[in-house]
Amino acid sequence: GSAQYNQQLTEKRAKAVANEFEAKGIAADRMTVKGMGEANPVASNETRQGREANRRVEVVVPAFEYQTTEQAQ
Repeated sequence: GSAQYNQQLTEKRAKAVANEFEAKGIAADRMTVKGMGEANPVASNETRQGREANRRVEVVVPAFEYQTTEQAQ
């Protein structure tokens, strides 16, 4: 498809995953949803296997530092 079509598709795919996380109780404001389209392939789009690998969603969990009760005081 065209670059515009692929961008719409990747955004729809990313939003579908975010919706599943929301359904499991993760607040929407704790997520950033970003569709990469053709901008960030992990494989060549010249082969079927490469195109399949590029149809993906990556989930990144940022680092979080926990404080114990003693540290918070």
